[in-house]
Amino acid sequence: MFKRNKYLVVAFGLLLASPACQGQTSAPAAKAKTSAPAQGATSQGGQYKNPLNVKFGDPYVLYDKASKLYYMYGTGGGAKKGFATYSSPDLVNWKNEGQVFYGNTPGSWDVKNFWAPEVYEVKGKYYMFYSADWRHNPTNELENFRIGVAVSDKPTGPFKNISDKPLFDPGYPIIDANVYFEPNGKMYLYYSRCCYKHPVESEVATWAKKTGLYQEIEESWIYGVELKPDFSGVIGEPVLLLRPPVKMNDAQSEWESRSVTSKEVNRRWTEGSYTFKHGDQYYMMYSANHFGGENYAVGYATAKSPLGPFKKATNNPILEKNTGKGGDVTGTGHNSIAFAPDGKMFCVYHGRTKATGDERVVFIDPMQITKDGKLVVEGPSTTPKPLPLSKK
Repeated sequence: MFKRNKYLVVAFGLLLASPACQGQTSAPAAKAKTSAPAQGATSQGGQYKNPLNVKFGDPYVLYDKASKLYYMYGTGGGAKKGFATYSSPDLVNWKNEGQVFYGNTPGSWDVKNFWAPEVYEVKGKYYMFYSADWRHNPTNELENFRIGVAVSDKPTGPFKNISDKPLFDPGYPIIDANVYFEPNGKMYLYYSRCCYKHPVESEVATWAKKTGLYQEIEESWIYGVELKPDFSGVIGEPVLLLRPPVKMNDAQSEWESRSVTSKEVNRRWTEGSYTFKHGDQYYMMYSANHFGGENYAVGYATAKSPLGPFKKATNNPILEKNTGKGGDVTGTGHNSIAFAPDGKMFCVYHGRTKATGDERVVFIDPMQITKDGKLVVEGPSTTPKPLPLSKK
């Protein structure tokens, strides 16, 4: 059985004693409903309180040196077949800048399900990497996601696709693009292979089948590959970097398998990666479990090179629901990092509360790397904290 959490043994016992689930369940195709733009502020008296007034899933924050503003991009936020952005001088009070990218236009490769945009400034241009369903779908796949790149002269758009085709086609659906820029000029793309039609043998899958829970368990895996300098494609073959544990006694298995063991869905995820370097270590943060459920959580892994091998951390998960500790935050995941001018790091992620219901909203909490190299996030929080850019 799983070794890290004794309560899972009880959970398995309850599942064995309950009537067997029938058939298999697939996760919903769409990641989020579009939402009305955020209004108002959440700061007062030098403090702020989560959640922020931004209704995004998969939030990504860019600091723009030219305007000295932070820009947040994400899934939803009022955008229709595309993406919106919000700007902020302080990471707390966000101004709606409207929709900055429109997809599903004549001649475009993308058609629907626009997810997880990330924007990078490169030589005065702003490049948006995002996921969407590919219009080219001769076999009518239910999930036909690929990654595209759009460019703009400003962080507020308008962004236009640089090609009428996806960035590349690995032969399977992919989402959640993240790019790491090496000082030597090399760039690396990280992405998640979708669970769709990707059943994987593991001890968890064997257990689920034996107990009558699910006939198979589909998984998503994180890959990395070098990018061409002009973002027109990739260099070489993608490298598998992270996947759910195969063994049930793996230290990561309990928390990464909760969507299966809680009967949410017959899938295990490794997605929403964010990679950065600290010292001589590469840190890759990632999310596991069903994005639409309460068990969505964040872990991380480290490596000595941008394409691994990555080793998962012993203190995972570093961000998860707090309902077991008297809080009301669930579904914490798909994060990015906002960097303050003084070097402090803040984890920006989406989650849910009892008040927001199924709506995903944005949280921001301090994070740090301890002297022994452990990554720690001070969240999820809903109590007042000093403003992120406070001088105190």
